[in-house]
Amino acid sequence: MNFSSKKEGNTLTVSVSGRIDTNSAPELEKHITDNLDGITELILDLKDITYTSSAGLRVFLKAQKLMNKQGVMTLKNVREEVMDIFELTGFSGILNIE
Repeated sequence: MNFSSKKEGNTLTVSVSGRIDTNSAPELEKHITDNLDGITELILDLKDITYTSSAGLRVFLKAQKLMNKQGVMTLKNVREEVMDIFELTGFSGILNIE
């Protein structure tokens, strides 16, 4: 998994690629939580994510809970195979997915 961030004003966009699994999820979680100060809009661009495990789902849920207190979070460009995971787990009803 790789990721890059871009901050514009109160918006943080994190572009993620590869697979989010037990080994990579903690790094992504730390990066997101360490950079949310003053952020009112978090955008996670998942166009290059091919898989997420339950560890990745936990990262998305934690980020959603944090952003519910200070703004909004949106997942963009979710691939079909990852969307299937969100739908099977019920996360498609919890997360804001465009």
